[in-house]
Amino acid sequence: MQHSSSRRQLPRDPEPSTPRLVNVARDILAGRTVLPKFQREFVWSRQQILNLLDSIAKNYPIGSILLWESDQELASERTIAGLEVDSLPLGRHVHYLLDGQQRLSTVCGALYWEPDDDPKSPWNIVYDLSENEFKHREDFEEPPVTQFPLRLLVDSATFAFRVMQLPDEEMQQRAKQLYNRFTDYQIAVVTLRDMPIEEIGLVFERINTTGTPLTLVEFMRAATWTPDFDLLDSIDEIRDVLRKKNYGGIDPKVILRAIASTAGFGYSRGDAERIRELPKPKLQEIIEKTKEAAKRAVDFLATEIRSPSSKTLPYDAQFTVLVDAFARIDRPTSAQYEALRQWFWRTTLGGRFQNWNLLQMAADHAAVIDFTSGKSVEINTPISIPQSTIWHQSKFRVENAVSKMVALMLADATPLDIRTGVKLDTGKALSWANDKEWHHFFPKDYLKRHQSVGYDGANVPANIIMLSSATNIFISNQPPSGYLKDFIDESGERKILGNLASCLVTGEAFEAAKRNDYPEFLRIRSETLHQRALELAGLGTAP
Repeated sequence: MQHSSSRRQLPRDPEPSTPRLVNVARDILAGRTVLPKFQREFVWSRQQILNLLDSIAKNYPIGSILLWESDQELASERTIAGLEVDSLPLGRHVHYLLDGQQRLSTVCGALYWEPDDDPKSPWNIVYDLSENEFKHREDFEEPPVTQFPLRLLVDSATFAFRVMQLPDEEMQQRAKQLYNRFTDYQIAVVTLRDMPIEEIGLVFERINTTGTPLTLVEFMRAATWTPDFDLLDSIDEIRDVLRKKNYGGIDPKVILRAIASTAGFGYSRGDAERIRELPKPKLQEIIEKTKEAAKRAVDFLATEIRSPSSKTLPYDAQFTVLVDAFARIDRPTSAQYEALRQWFWRTTLGGRFQNWNLLQMAADHAAVIDFTSGKSVEINTPISIPQSTIWHQSKFRVENAVSKMVALMLADATPLDIRTGVKLDTGKALSWANDKEWHHFFPKDYLKRHQSVGYDGANVPANIIMLSSATNIFISNQPPSGYLKDFIDESGERKILGNLASCLVTGEAFEAAKRNDYPEFLRIRSETLHQRALELAGLGTAP
């Protein structure tokens, strides 16, 4: 018979309790209950905040929260709802909040917020006693006496003074009921004790009582988290490196998919979830390899595609595939660089990643493997080539892939100002900080006034050109026939035609513009843009 001291300690059953909600909030601010670092950021909307407060005021159930009691010091957040959290001495038992962050953040923020420099804070909340509803305020003015600031509920003396100022007994009773509901409200708490730390990430990934699903990155952060490893920190390190190259805007999910592909799994959510199978040293090695591949992918985009920032990337998924390729090829040959360039333009033109499904992900991953292993001289990605009408039937918008392709094609052509012939700053234009570098060959105002063409009809890629600010001011709302004549009178037709050619405007399009024939200009310029796109994609001429 074994002595009890040699027996394996079995975890105790979860322990339920029903403390007062305000006491749970105080425990968080005192540091006795803390948010482990693998928790999500606060993501609730203003309406969700008000809905929770309304449920408490009406004594509705708001679900349970889950705590893990431990004396282990884990990485944890030092603020909640913008409020600083106290630190407890090392070795003290604390409760780690596994489920309930959004709800407890709301309670802490609403009850303990102090006016700072942001009147539009989500915690600037009052209860309107005349309308019986919670409201957000957007100023620091003293609210009407019938609007009760929520933060006064934890200050009994101020509360009592405020109640005395109410105009009638009915409102006083409403205020007292609000006070009692919040101070007496009990919440169901389940506490886990004696649970090995290895199981906590598993527990966390299985719970979702708030109705806010974990994102892929949050899910994998929880599933892989240990005291000495945080997946999100690793992803942020990669983004920090890319930020120095103006690619810090890459979505964390894109980088997670790149990590999964570098590990040899693929691009899908299921592939990303498989990184849980990897021992931590192996996963860290793969993350470092992904970081190096990501840097080379950005260098490729900047030098070979002239894409200066993540804002100009037509599809985020293109970055994942490029990282996969560069993780497999240390030193691409000139032929492989050309194949990657053509793949980029081809997938952009064909909209390969517009609705990237599981079958396409698997096919693309296999194509990268064949390409990088030498089985294929290119990345064989099936695409459907659109008609040339795409250039005047889609809208020119910052988030539009077709618009980004036009911008990148113009940058690739090394455009000159059509009036002066001065080389244009394509990097500034491609920053997308504003639209001052992108202009309409047929001015919008002219089209509206004289050809009854609305904004949507004018704001199409085929009508977009890069101009200097001075030239744009000169053009103003003139018809092309007017400003082109002025340019020719200044510099001669031959020079103007050369400047236009650098902006992918042919002589035939120039003739249509001199006649102010907008439909014909769009047709010709669309064909020119399409032909250039096909050439960049290595597809020759249009059929």
